[in-house]
Amino acid sequence: MGFLAKLLAGLRGQRSAESSTQRTDQSFLTFQHTGEVIRAENLLAEAGYAVRVLAPPAWLRTGCDMVLVCDAVHEPAIRSHLAKEGLEPEGVYPVASGLLAPVSLLRFVDYGAWFMVQAANMKITVERQSGRIVNVSGGGCPDVPYLAAKLVGARLSEAQEPRFSAQTLCAYALQKAFMEAKRLWLKDRG
Repeated sequence: MGFLAKLLAGLRGQRSAESSTQRTDQSFLTFQHTGEVIRAENLLAEAGYAVRVLAPPAWLRTGCDMVLVCDAVHEPAIRSHLAKEGLEPEGVYPVASGLLAPVSLLRFVDYGAWFMVQAANMKITVERQSGRIVNVSGGGCPDVPYLAAKLVGARLSEAQEPRFSAQTLCAYALQKAFMEAKRLWLKDRG
């Protein structure tokens, strides 16, 4: 099976997983700032909770937004854990319909010899054969040129992850794009 066929099969599986977030046994938490979402994700991961960061439904967006999605059964414990850490969500919503369904931050574009992965507003483009990063773009954070300079020209297998170089929303989104690009590239190799 070629790269594109494998990739499309993987994306179909990802879409199935994403559509499972439309179940009523899921909730999503909104926060005032994206930095709070990143902090909450880290705190909850350390505590062993399974959460995912997605984009909020369109009617809830105000800019570079993210929400945390969790199993509804764990939502009270998650809120309690966050409160102990001084972090409280602005809102909690059941995932009950398409209007309340968060969407994936990730998007894939196939350019033949290259592919691009976009996470939120950050994009990373990779030469398919070598795994070399040929472009990093997007975002509005001041560290984007620095991150791009560190990544462009490096191979996915050798590049330092963006999360080790910066702490902004753009670095967070670029980390997600980097990890997905690396996963897809390695999947094609295996």
